[in-house]
Amino acid sequence: MSDDFLLLNPGPVPITDAVREAMDAPMVSHRSAEFEAVYERAQDGLEYVFEHSTPQEETTSAGGTGLVLNGTATMGMEAAVANLTDAENEVVALVNGKFGRRFKRIAERYARVTPVEVTWGEAFDLETVAEHVTDDTDLVTMVHNETSTGILNPVAEIGEIATEHDARFVVDGVTSIGGDVFRIDDWNVDIAITDSQKALAAPPGISALYVADRAVEHLDGERAPFYADLEWHLRKAADHQTPFTSAVPLFRALAVAVEEIEAEGMDRRIGRHRRQAAAFRAGFAAMGLDDFPTLDDASERSNTVTAIELPESVRENPEEFFDAVAERNVSISGGQAHLDGEIFRVSNMGQLTDEQVLRGVETVGEALADVGYDADPAAGRDAARTEL
Repeated sequence: MSDDFLLLNPGPVPITDAVREAMDAPMVSHRSAEFEAVYERAQDGLEYVFEHSTPQEETTSAGGTGLVLNGTATMGMEAAVANLTDAENEVVALVNGKFGRRFKRIAERYARVTPVEVTWGEAFDLETVAEHVTDDTDLVTMVHNETSTGILNPVAEIGEIATEHDARFVVDGVTSIGGDVFRIDDWNVDIAITDSQKALAAPPGISALYVADRAVEHLDGERAPFYADLEWHLRKAADHQTPFTSAVPLFRALAVAVEEIEAEGMDRRIGRHRRQAAAFRAGFAAMGLDDFPTLDDASERSNTVTAIELPESVRENPEEFFDAVAERNVSISGGQAHLDGEIFRVSNMGQLTDEQVLRGVETVGEALADVGYDADPAAGRDAARTEL
């Protein structure tokens, strides 16, 4: 096993040496001027990512604030819901995978929930969604890029439906923001959520929100968990601070990670992620493998997470396949919940090189051949290379 370890899981993703080394600096107080400078760097970089995630890098928001939270994106999801709703409010929660379901479960703790659920990996029917969102709806939640199934959901169309009924719109962009197109105003997004260890390519442990200015008047921090009071977070962020003790090394790493994104440019970063995702899909297709998600005209395949059906013969003992991948010093993910043993998933989030993507395709082909599936790893690699 001479090759370096290759992490292709959809989070955490590989980090650069500069991001890792940022955590080694001497400790400082989270109330110091030194920390405030770090927070300002992280906030500036995050706002660049949130507001400029298009192929042209144009500004997509009339105004808003990026916040860093001392917790992963699940905390951000809960903070958004809890600050915008109470027990008398209705939340329409869209579910077509594990993380849409998580949003629904969070909302059930704070409000009345009307779910719009489809089979995991299938597309939402927009007419059905429109029937469920009414003038009585206060909040709509959905996942943009459903990490568990590799489907890119129609945020623009759902945001328009929410706006027609004057409902707030909160979007989990955990595996899209920093790697694919995201438009705050055009999609009518009031709060967007992302995580450090996904497309931002920073270590796990903290997350980020973007609160559009138009959403601020709808926040009520008093009804949220004490730790997740977004009004308080916004007040402190104006001074480049957080309400409570911050994970100083993680903030330093995030600051470097978002600066690396800005140096690359979101236009080039989006293009790279799209090429690499296309390479994964082409490589796997050349080996006779099928994409997992079922699409319609409004949904697309993810450009950061590729989900592939395991062949029937491999499903009889999927652990053998994943062990064969691991023996080659590569890490990929299986399916979650009831999809365990049914699919595998690979990520191209962060700073992967094209050669690492090709190695991932070839490794999957070799592992499939090891467990008896008729795969041609060289054909997969060649097909992937044509997309890069």
